Amino acid sequence: MTSTPEIRLAELVALARAGHNDAFIERAWELEPADLADVLMELDEDERLALVRILPSELSSQALVEMPADEHAEEIVAALDAEHAAEIVEEMEDDDAADLLGEMEPEEQERILAGVEDRAGVDRLLRYDEESAGGLMTTTVVTVTDLDSIGLALEAVRRQAEDIDEVMEVYVVDGARRLTGVLSFKDLVLSPPERLVRDGMEPIVAKVEPDEDQEEVARIMSRYNLPSIPVVDEMGRLLGRITYDDVIDVAEAEATEDLLRFGGVSPDEELSGGWSESVQSRLPWLYVNLFTAFMAASVVYFFQDSIAQYPALAIWMPIIAGMGGNAGTQALAVSVRRLSLSATPSTRFRGIVTKEMLVGVINGAAIGLVIAGLAILLGGPWRLGAVVFMAMTGNLFVAGFAGSFIPVLLERLGVDPAIASSIFVTTFTDVCGFTLLLGLATAIML
Repeated sequence: MTSTPEIRLAELVALARAGHNDAFIERAWELEPADLADVLMELDEDERLALVRILPSELSSQALVEMPADEHAEEIVAALDAEHAAEIVEEMEDDDAADLLGEMEPEEQERILAGVEDRAGVDRLLRYDEESAGGLMTTTVVTVTDLDSIGLALEAVRRQAEDIDEVMEVYVVDGARRLTGVLSFKDLVLSPPERLVRDGMEPIVAKVEPDEDQEEVARIMSRYNLPSIPVVDEMGRLLGRITYDDVIDVAEAEATEDLLRFGGVSPDEELSGGWSESVQSRLPWLYVNLFTAFMAASVVYFFQDSIAQYPALAIWMPIIAGMGGNAGTQALAVSVRRLSLSATPSTRFRGIVTKEMLVGVINGAAIGLVIAGLAILLGGPWRLGAVVFMAMTGNLFVAGFAGSFIPVLLERLGVDPAIASSIFVTTFTDVCGFTLLLGLATAIML
């Protein structure tokens, strides 16, 4: 009977904890790096360190690369002696090594890199911001010159590919290493050997400079369905490439960050962090929410005499405000996503806001009819039905406006719309919902 991944994971963790090193290493060679990383993550800090010390550097390097950032693989490497740590770093691709070492202090980086024989590529990558194209790229690329024949180019590709795990593109450069095109494997294999590379190469679809933001890099690669994208300097010289697997990691990290921000949680909060870090991250925004809640409460306080004269209004207050908050969140989610994807030109946002207001008023009227009928069925006068109908319609209209306009406004003011919009939208719909319901009731019924 074939064991499940969960059973295999438990067996390997048990072997590691029992100290059966030979048996563990024998089975570890059969694992995918991501699965070996899962084993490391199941162990505590001391157990992880002990396991990495006995694993061959080829295995441990691959597993450490696959560990999520919040598991802090760099702390394991930093705890090793310099020689062993350098061996692990040498086994990594230069971009993975730079990502790992970039989380360490400069003196710790130097301690490890001093034992790395070919450190030039890693040193170069460490100079770039980790969230830029330069921080994502690898300097290991396969290149041929535009004046080479196809026969010479094929030999050059074979020679260079021996040291590269994945060859996705063959980049064509001129004598000054300026990027001039890309050579497909089909043309490389099928073209006559005497044909010049420049006659068979294809134009570059897209390229980025090293200071380009990683989110923009991911958007470009997704737009053009590229397996990799070249990175060039301001002179057009080829520096490296970014591969799709790095972009997948970026997309996941950015989506997690946006989701946390949308919930009012700082993106610096680690998903596996302790309770104290979570309190420090969330409490400031809860204080902001408390302040905005007092704004909504002040509306209720202003109309307390009306509520005292007609207590049934208290039943409809949370319904009007809650539905407005939900509708505002729907419009907000769509608007923030549009902004994060840069999918809509700024000139079209007037139409987007108009659309969300129209959606709000139609939905508000449809829901308003239901609750107006319910209010009358429960014994209320027709005027109460009219009040809750108008309040619901008006508040969902306001919700559509707030949910689409506020994030655009915040972005233009330089404030992250994902983390700040929900607080303002909720406050807006609460205040307007209470004001509409209690104000209309005071004017019409009392």
